[in-house]
Amino acid sequence: MKQNFSQSVSSTHEIVQKRRLAPRGPDDFMLKGIVTVLQIGVLSSALLILLGLCLQPFRPGGFSAERLVTFPQTLNQVWAEISSYFGPQAVITLGLLLLVTTPVLRVGVSLLGFARERNRKFVVITSLVLLILLLSLLLVSQGQRAGYVSDIHHLHFSFLVLALIFAGSICAGLLGALVGLGGGVLIVPLLTLVFGLPIHFAIGASIISVIATSSGAAVAYVRDQVTNVKLGMFLELATTTGAVSGAFLAGLLAPATLSIVFGVILLLSSLPILFKLGEEIPKDVQNDRLASWLDLAGSYPDRRSGRTISYHVTRTPIGLAMMYVAGVISGLLGIGSGEFKVLALDTLMHLPMKVSSTTSNFMIGVTAAASAGIYFSRGDIPPLLAGPVALGILLGALLGARLLMHMSNKALRLVFLPVIALAALEMVLHGLGLGL
Repeated sequence: MKQNFSQSVSSTHEIVQKRRLAPRGPDDFMLKGIVTVLQIGVLSSALLILLGLCLQPFRPGGFSAERLVTFPQTLNQVWAEISSYFGPQAVITLGLLLLVTTPVLRVGVSLLGFARERNRKFVVITSLVLLILLLSLLLVSQGQRAGYVSDIHHLHFSFLVLALIFAGSICAGLLGALVGLGGGVLIVPLLTLVFGLPIHFAIGASIISVIATSSGAAVAYVRDQVTNVKLGMFLELATTTGAVSGAFLAGLLAPATLSIVFGVILLLSSLPILFKLGEEIPKDVQNDRLASWLDLAGSYPDRRSGRTISYHVTRTPIGLAMMYVAGVISGLLGIGSGEFKVLALDTLMHLPMKVSSTTSNFMIGVTAAASAGIYFSRGDIPPLLAGPVALGILLGALLGARLLMHMSNKALRLVFLPVIALAALEMVLHGLGLGL
């Protein structure tokens, strides 16, 4: 009798210990709140962009090069055109601005969720991320506008070009959602090399593609609990700070030199993935002190294997430092730097590739939002170009999110490696003045 009672107490103690040690993520209330905000933001912005594109053919100039480079660049101009004659480009711009603010609103909802959980650590962390985002918007509101493109004779823009850009954006969004990138790896060369559009327009569209990929794919990833929301929010402290720092450093450093260095580092950093191609789930990984203190370990339901995969997080301080570097690169070059984030999460912090990809995707939208205001204030985001890019990226991201759930971590690495090589080559050529 005493032995049975002792075994029962021991068994109960083991169960309690397992529950205490089991990974605990955000509750369903927060996840549903994040998903709802993302869905409303994505759907509303897509409808406004689509409405503006449908109205444009019926206005003077239609989809001409002249219309491409003549558009409202301030909130006052947007409001004036909408209130006076419901200007199509103003409607598209409003949709793009709503898309840019969606990641910021997502951070706000996360803050409410952590407050509801009484998680003081992440209330502080999320508050700091939100403060950095709001501060970046205030700082860039005083930026200088680049003005319109003076020479439009070399530009070829029509409904056919717009349709081809839309199709290419779908492919970019699908690829970006699969491997945790923003789509800029394909968008920038597509717009500059294939269609001959100005590089600053391509970079502006790339920023939009980053936010669209993140917002579109994150709906499925958060809902299916593959994204590590806590880890993403913690690392956003570094990425947003880095993005703002990069924006300030843009006028002091030579972007061409940085682009070459980034390309070389990116290529070298991808080499460890070659030795992990056969690895499905990282083994013998234990939480470090910071990861344990913040409770960053997690789990996700793997549809391919039909089981729940648990994992731990290591080298958290190094990962945080790498995320700051990724943020600086994003602010300087106008990219999402998702490649750098995935590499840090996969090779340094030893997360499963699916978690690395989805968590990177979760972060890149906030990182891009921290510097997106710069590109709007400079006039680098023309509505007739960014509009179809955003719609195509959103559609591709939704398709990619569905496809990822049925892929293995090994298959994702096989897709990721050639994309990394392409991104590294693009950065080096851009820095040398031989490519973009």
